[in-house]
Amino acid sequence: MPVPLWYPLTDAGEVDHSQPIVPAAGRLPVDPSTDVPDGYQAADRGRPGGFTGDPDVFDTWATSSLTPEIAGGWVEDPERFARVFPMHLRPQGQEIIRTWLFYTVLRSDLEHGVLPWTRAAISGWVLDPDRRKMSKSRGNVVTPTPMFERYGADALRYWAARGRPGTDTAVDEAGMRVGRRLAIKLLNSGRFILGLPEDGPGGRPTEALDLAMLASLDAVVADATATLEGADWAAALDGIERFFWTFCDDYLELVKDRAYRPLGEPAGASARAALRAALDTQLRLLAPYLPYACEEVWSWWRAGSVHLAAWPEPSPAAGADRRPLAAAGQVITAVRRAKSQAKVRLRTPVALAEVSGPPDLLAAARAAETDLAAAGRVAAFGYRERQEADGLDVRVELAAAEETTT
Repeated sequence: MPVPLWYPLTDAGEVDHSQPIVPAAGRLPVDPSTDVPDGYQAADRGRPGGFTGDPDVFDTWATSSLTPEIAGGWVEDPERFARVFPMHLRPQGQEIIRTWLFYTVLRSDLEHGVLPWTRAAISGWVLDPDRRKMSKSRGNVVTPTPMFERYGADALRYWAARGRPGTDTAVDEAGMRVGRRLAIKLLNSGRFILGLPEDGPGGRPTEALDLAMLASLDAVVADATATLEGADWAAALDGIERFFWTFCDDYLELVKDRAYRPLGEPAGASARAALRAALDTQLRLLAPYLPYACEEVWSWWRAGSVHLAAWPEPSPAAGADRRPLAAAGQVITAVRRAKSQAKVRLRTPVALAEVSGPPDLLAAARAAETDLAAAGRVAAFGYRERQEADGLDVRVELAAAEETTT
């Protein structure tokens, strides 16, 4: 940014720095190398008795140090500025701590007597796949365009969001593939859930497994909210993503049979209501990380944009017993593992699943028995208490096959 000053030239053509020519405030900004000061003509530039422009420029951080004021409308919207300043968070790179961060703090202290924000989140470097700093001279610069084209914007954003504050992140296409898989799974699960019949306003979750899933999701919302408020977006994504895969791989498969039951059947209505409530919440949670996929699914059944929707609130299932979801997940995983080890199809019938463990987990598994029977093709269950156990053991007896213990 040019220094907005001119200087008169003496009759000998020397610059008189003692009498700078200052433009009126209404003329700013000006470029003294091209603009002419009041009272002079363009022909007077550089000649004795005329003027010359200041050749220096401001440190670019002079303007950047006013970022909070510019964004908040300090001059043009004082009411807005009073609402947003001081701000909550400054995200920035580590290489400009001495300049942008320091200059902004100093400027705010001088102008307002306060810090300009509550906290600063310092990012790391994006490194090449070999974890070296990218450099044109080294020829190892990786540009995002080919990755956008190969994996999509959501996958690239997901990978970037895995980078923790203050930590260098290497370009990792394997991480982008995970993000793409996550986005596709979200689209497919949303298509399945929204393809189920709607029970109307009277449908609500009532079954133990449905309430357990929603209560577990409430815990994820609470944890993600607290973690994001602490500016650790990567840790928040960990919890959100972990639940999403549990939801798809365990819960959704467990209730799929029940969700297809006719309208008006209470257990089916409970599953469908829980699935839709969970989809709604998870779209809001994942929207910062998979903005396009979430917006697409949201548009299939909601007005407006998911990015303008409120952050999730606790569901009516808040406080419900979460153990049925965890117990059912252990049992169905054991059944699948037994079939895999026996090298048979997942639809192979199970003659008996004998579940052993502490009384509270056995009760939780019993609460999901109907869904477990349908999802695992299990004909009968047996339960055996083991006080010393801290989890569930499952002995699986395949129909017309040898026993398998997991």
